[in-house]
Amino acid sequence: MKYNNIDFNNKTILITGGAGFIGSNLAFYFQDNFPKSKIVIFDRFRSESTFSNGNLQSFGHYKNLIGYRGDTVCGNLNSAKDLALLDEYSFDYIFHEAAISDTRVYDQEIVMQTNVNSFYYFLEKAKKDNAVLVYASSAATYGSMPSPQTVGKESPENPYGFSKYAMDQIAYRYIRENPAMNIVGLKYFNVYGAREFFKDKTASTVIQFGHQILAGKAPRLFEGSDKIVRDFVYIKDVIQANIKACDAKKSGVYNVGTAKPRSFQDIADILQKELGTDYGTDYFPNPFTGYQMHTQADISTSEEFLGYEPEWELEEGIKDYLPEIIRMYKEEL
Repeated sequence: MKYNNIDFNNKTILITGGAGFIGSNLAFYFQDNFPKSKIVIFDRFRSESTFSNGNLQSFGHYKNLIGYRGDTVCGNLNSAKDLALLDEYSFDYIFHEAAISDTRVYDQEIVMQTNVNSFYYFLEKAKKDNAVLVYASSAATYGSMPSPQTVGKESPENPYGFSKYAMDQIAYRYIRENPAMNIVGLKYFNVYGAREFFKDKTASTVIQFGHQILAGKAPRLFEGSDKIVRDFVYIKDVIQANIKACDAKKSGVYNVGTAKPRSFQDIADILQKELGTDYGTDYFPNPFTGYQMHTQADISTSEEFLGYEPEWELEEGIKDYLPEIIRMYKEEL
């Protein structure tokens, strides 16, 4: 599937966080559709290091890249020496996906250093190389703002959300001061799909519920999950948004969702229907305070300026994803 008329063959493409969920999907999109493109992945890859919440500091995994044939640079966003390795290249397109993306990391210093300080490097690199820059923002910038969440009405409630808000403000300044640059931020809502497994506890409820059901158990949901709704967006629509952002009519920050919120209960029920099971649901109290109960992306500007049109309903997305959910379950047994 080619989402626009850009020929990425013979172009040099940087994907930061390329061993992660969205980054690795981008890498294979270009490899499969534009075999003459030169792809460079920059990723820290995972170590055994964890944050104080017990989650891994990096989710990049080599298994997401089996079959990948491009260049790989192992590096840390916090290392000027590592970033300097990228100066050997001149890029046409930069997809900046790398970040600390765990919303439950409360160490403000490390989140801001990693996500915000490094952003200046990629903005300057894009400026120097005359490259298109597409970067990952996040729906976490909205906090508990009422639906539909609209760009320009943000109120982040954790360090991760604030770091992405700060990146957006820096991007707006660069856009104002460098009108010739092409800079697009994408506020991802709840993304699910292939190659997310190695995000562990931060992977989507789709794969988590799927693996619970495959283990012969009732999916575990918060009490009242039929009332907790999210804008779940399939990875293939996220790739579409990234590709269309490369020839946006206007630089800016845009939502990437479906505008059709669905409940956690819907996910569990769709999975059980597709897997032919009837285990019921195991409900437990929601342990989180300030938990977001409703997200819904306002995608009007994404449609207008990116030409973004979500193609995957939750039912179709889960059905398409299911063989991979089953494969990962069997592989990890």
